Amino acid sequence: MKRYFRDIFQSIWTVLQGMKITGFHLFTRSCTLQYPSVKWELPERSRMRLFNKIEDCIGCGQCVRACPVDCIYMTTERRAKEEAPIFAADGTPIKLRVTQFDIDMSLCCYCNLCTYPCPTHCLVMTPEYEFAVQAKQDFLYRFAKDEPQAPPKPAPSPRPAGSR
Repeated sequence: MKRYFRDIFQSIWTVLQGMKITGFHLFTRSCTLQYPSVKWELPERSRMRLFNKIEDCIGCGQCVRACPVDCIYMTTERRAKEEAPIFAADGTPIKLRVTQFDIDMSLCCYCNLCTYPCPTHCLVMTPEYEFAVQAKQDFLYRFAKDEPQAPPKPAPSPRPAGSR
């Protein structure tokens, strides 16, 4: 009989403990966010999507060497000497033409290591975190605007005087 009343008391006690937790959360403010219309304020240095301001890129390739998963692909070629000089926003001369600058965000591990060695600070992590796509191919971002230049045609060699 003693065990019977003890079990009843224990069951009432556990229900009261559960109701105490429920009652505590009943009167606290909700932290639910109405997502599409209201978004979280992200920390200042949060790491999200990579972006390259290609106009300031000097083609040094330091970001490619720093990337631990090799998700950045860059192809450059030398600018012709007769072309007008171009400078980045910070005044660094641009001596290479970037013909390919692709970032495969499906491979990126969001470590932010590629942004630190960039001398012109053109490669940055943006605070944008909503970039879901249907196809994996859509995670390949192409930033280069320049087309590869055709190599200059060699000048015809002069003929020897005695040949036709």
